[in-house]
Amino acid sequence: MQVLMLVLAWHLEAANMGFFTRDEWLRGMTVLQCDCTERLQSKLDYLRSELNDAAAFKNIYRYAFDFSRDKNQRVLDMDTAKSMLDLLLGRTWPLFPVFHRFLEQSKYKGLNKDQWYNVLEFSRTINPDLSNYDEDGAWPVLLDEFVEWRKSCSAS
Repeated sequence: MQVLMLVLAWHLEAANMGFFTRDEWLRGMTVLQCDCTERLQSKLDYLRSELNDAAAFKNIYRYAFDFSRDKNQRVLDMDTAKSMLDLLLGRTWPLFPVFHRFLEQSKYKGLNKDQWYNVLEFSRTINPDLSNYDEDGAWPVLLDEFVEWRKSCSAS
């Protein structure tokens, strides 16, 4: 999936990954003021620019959790979570490759909504060298374990 398709899905308020309903498409195209493919084409730069707007990106990121999870599950399975994190944070978060390796070897089978939301906050506020990480902060255990793992890998 291209990140632009996720931004479009967010605008359409699409409920499921893989397809748009007719109602979702018509409502979204009306909101975007697109009545033909040329107009939609002309909106692509705008859609792309929303990835650089902190507030819009946060909404897109949060939307991605429910959009991409199996509707019968409360968590996002780990393979999907890693793919979506790569799509959303892979280009911008310097620690993403390290975090991805951590997830690869972790015991976690998926991410819940709190963990998902906190990964974004962590990526935005914690320095790549983890120097401003507060062990007594209110981070999910997953992120505490990531920091511990990262520090142990750096020490060896």
